[in-house]
Amino acid sequence: MHWIDEGIVLGARSYGESSVILELFTRSHGRHLGLVRGGRSRRQQPVIQPGNTVHAAWSARLDEHLGTYAIEAKVSRAARLMEARAGIAGITLLAALARLMPEREAHEGIYAAVELIADTLPDVAIAAPLMVRFELEVLRLLGFGVDLSECAATGSMDDLVYVSPKTGRAVSRAAGEPWHDRLLALPAFLRGAAAIAPDDVRAGFRLTGHFLSRHVFEPRGLPMPDAREVFLRFVA
Repeated sequence: MHWIDEGIVLGARSYGESSVILELFTRSHGRHLGLVRGGRSRRQQPVIQPGNTVHAAWSARLDEHLGTYAIEAKVSRAARLMEARAGIAGITLLAALARLMPEREAHEGIYAAVELIADTLPDVAIAAPLMVRFELEVLRLLGFGVDLSECAATGSMDDLVYVSPKTGRAVSRAAGEPWHDRLLALPAFLRGAAAIAPDDVRAGFRLTGHFLSRHVFEPRGLPMPDAREVFLRFVA
């Protein structure tokens, strides 16, 4: 078995004295692991840092085997990301979210989103709203999509400002006002508004965080990634 693709480095762990097991999110083969022989060398270490894009050639005797990677650098972002705590937290969170996707399942849209957000980090003002949208897309692909198309109570598509924490459906201002303290805020930028305020971004993260915790992390016995809280500190 053999294929060639490009992928974004999510992480790597040591294997033996000189090799690493490299985790990539590839354009056409999804999240995929492979052994990089000599991956701990001075030449390879800068290439396999999280956030970098690499050309990867994967080969194995059988498709279900771990296989080996031969890699070359394509886009080096890691040095810039490591210069700021926001960059480190952002790429760590991005990798944690990408890891929620099933292994070896192609999602070119997710690949494009990871690449776009990695390019914007560590500029939180640009990256944070994109991260909120990315979390919504991950929820959708995992089967827990949030429906922001119309009011769950009236069917109206106007003045949607809340989301039900139980159903994940939007609620209009008029219908939700009696229960506003029990509902999640729906930030305007998720409904197409051009201006994005920091408070709206934080509301977006509260929205996605509620459903990620309820439907994804808690059922798997996993905590919310620490990097998410660190990244949120920079959303100001």
